[in-house]
Amino acid sequence: MTKTILITGASSGLGAEMARQFGHLGHDLALCARRLDKLEELRTEILAKHPGRRVEIRQLDVTDDDQVFEVFRGFATDFGTIDRVVINAGLGKGAPLGTGRYDANRETAMTNFVAALAQSEAAMEIFRAQNAGHFVMISSMSAMRGMPKSMTTYAATKAGAAHLAEGLRTELHGKPIKVSVIYPGFIASEMNEKAEHKNPLQVSTVKGVKAIVHAIEKEKDSACVPPLPWAPMSVVMKHAPLPVLKRLI
Repeated sequence: MTKTILITGASSGLGAEMARQFGHLGHDLALCARRLDKLEELRTEILAKHPGRRVEIRQLDVTDDDQVFEVFRGFATDFGTIDRVVINAGLGKGAPLGTGRYDANRETAMTNFVAALAQSEAAMEIFRAQNAGHFVMISSMSAMRGMPKSMTTYAATKAGAAHLAEGLRTELHGKPIKVSVIYPGFIASEMNEKAEHKNPLQVSTVKGVKAIVHAIEKEKDSACVPPLPWAPMSVVMKHAPLPVLKRLI
């Protein structure tokens, strides 16, 4: 069945690849991000491969609260119904606390948590009016436990975003609105392409997003992706004694 899927942060990385793969599966797309030129290129690419699809694009800075509501409402008007919202836009900046880079940590917190809250409000406004929908939060494996150094703020924001979604799931249990939280492991993307050292567990964007899309299509409550090694690793990350965890990360 064709669904209309709204994806934020869709101009590159995981968001763009999700759009490609959802389009291939036969879904219509509402894509938004800051870089309109990249969205236009992506729309052209998807429609060239799947001319029967509908792809609408809008420019969005998720840290602009008013624009978030304007864009989500605009897409709802465009399509009539939004079946799924994927809250994907995020930022990977960060520095150890107390080292003079509050600016970077604050920017990450505002983008990954406060902006996720705005997107959640806007998505749920649509879903409550429809009394239907699938709410998807893209979190991170780093949300499993507090992370050190430059990851501290990032991990905290991803844990907070996951808890927003989990709170909604508890509230909406037994109702027609589904909630999924996706915890990606190391997946190649624009966010980490400049990293000095590639993690040996990192998978390609296409492979990683295939696992994300599979979990979303199954409407899983939560999923660590790819499942191997990240599903068993999540247990280790949550429960390993601190000396063991420090050696792992």
